[in-house]
Amino acid sequence: MSESSAAGNFVREIVAQDQQTGKHGGRVVTRFPPEPNGYLHIGHAKSIGLNFGIAREFRGVCHLRFDDTNPTKEEVEYVEAIQADVRWLGFDWGDKLFYASDYFERLYQYAVHLIEQGKAYVDSLSADEMRAHRGTLKEPGRESPYRNRSVQENLDLFARMKAGEFPDGAHVLRAKIDMASPNINLRDPALYRIRHAAHHRTGARWCIYPNYDYAHPLSDAIEGITHSICTLEFEDHRPLYDWVVEQSGAPCHPQQIEFARLNLTHTVMSKRKLLELVEKRLVSGWDDPRLPTLQGLRRRGYTPEAIRAFCEHIGVAKRDGVVEMALLEHFIREDLNRRASRVMAVLRPLKVVIDNYPEGQVEQLDAVNNPEDPGAGVRTVPFSRTLYIEQEDFREVPPPKYFRLTPGREVRLRYAYIVKCVGVVKDPTSGEVVEVHCTYDPETRSGGPQAQRKVKSTIHWVSAAHALDAEVRLYEHLLSQPTEGDGDFTTQLNPHSLQVLTGCKVEPSLAEAPAGARFQFERQGYFCVDTDSSPNKLIFNRTVSLRDSWAKIEKTQQET
Repeated sequence: MSESSAAGNFVREIVAQDQQTGKHGGRVVTRFPPEPNGYLHIGHAKSIGLNFGIAREFRGVCHLRFDDTNPTKEEVEYVEAIQADVRWLGFDWGDKLFYASDYFERLYQYAVHLIEQGKAYVDSLSADEMRAHRGTLKEPGRESPYRNRSVQENLDLFARMKAGEFPDGAHVLRAKIDMASPNINLRDPALYRIRHAAHHRTGARWCIYPNYDYAHPLSDAIEGITHSICTLEFEDHRPLYDWVVEQSGAPCHPQQIEFARLNLTHTVMSKRKLLELVEKRLVSGWDDPRLPTLQGLRRRGYTPEAIRAFCEHIGVAKRDGVVEMALLEHFIREDLNRRASRVMAVLRPLKVVIDNYPEGQVEQLDAVNNPEDPGAGVRTVPFSRTLYIEQEDFREVPPPKYFRLTPGREVRLRYAYIVKCVGVVKDPTSGEVVEVHCTYDPETRSGGPQAQRKVKSTIHWVSAAHALDAEVRLYEHLLSQPTEGDGDFTTQLNPHSLQVLTGCKVEPSLAEAPAGARFQFERQGYFCVDTDSSPNKLIFNRTVSLRDSWAKIEKTQQET
């Protein structure tokens, strides 16, 4: 099923109807038009999947266009990262890569045409004065005293703006529409502003730059876009979009369609806020695994397939809503359950000595790589007299219904033997148990004559002599509450969003695991090899725990 065919996708229905009636000559041309002023996040993934998915389903094309009209906030770094993210999600624009800056000369000529038609004028009010003249939602705006400049004077001033004769803020070019319009966006919006700043593609050639609400619709029209799909915050801008295209005499008139953006609980989806987190070093960078950026999710171990499936599942709606983070985690968990190899890792080690196991003996035991994938095969793991288990898998004084290792109790070691605790060694100062002594039953090895002997618990382990040291990073939600409250959002950051565990022990099969490789640490969760990992220092990020709270929610809803 394609990204565009999710249940409730009203955009798809519009495009299907247009193609059926022959609108736009049956063509379907969409575009994903990011501003290169930050990194993409999962909200953009929804838009990417929608635009490219619509084009793919209806045998059209989807352009990747950078709306690069603000040189003070845009970087080549962002351009390259955005292209990498779109490709990582599984989409390709072929030869349809464009920039709004490709059209700067044409946009300028369209502006000249508007001036000549009496549809635009150069305004010399200051920014504060323009704001005061704009009015409110309840009161109409007031016309600028410069609104009735002659066409010739406006053409002259606009040309001099382009020539660099004026400082920033001295003049703007405004559309002449209706200062009394109930839609504030139509109250003579600014089309061009003076900005003496070098552009990442055009250098110092231009010192006037078009505003987004002017450049965006014309870029769509120049490229022959048929369906300009955007999020709901642009719904009030649609009359301006249409006005710019119609009054400029552009070659075609795309149809703007708005859909609800993706909002997730326990995180922030604003570029401005994400940039603030990065600049204040409240996170390690744009690829911090706590962030909803695509680079952060990739570093955390999320797969593009899971993200696409999630976006398809939530569909495309006309009204804003908030999606539970647990639902996204459910999709990554479902995906990794099918593809991730199982390994054993001990995050908080406790030494276990098997007293009756021969010293110096090492056995290679077969371990299943993935029970969900019969073709994944098996690997061997070394077993020896001294092991590590999780601290929480032993209790000297067990609580009620505790079935793991305690004095006198038996448990099965995964893929190995049944062992029985016969003693402990404690730290003389703290009284803490630092070593557990056991005996094993050699007849109970997996595949052996008593392999089916039942015990109430199976625990994982690693051989102490063969285990590799690792650092494990446990990630939780970025925000401590589901949605942002009032005030400074940084005060709502979860202080427990990152916990770094050192001295962890992992099985030796992970020695050469490349960055980005994903695994299920048995009984622990899904983990990914971090980009900073090396053979000398293994680092793993927890992608998601094994506990699927969304599946439990769905089950409860079905039962009721």
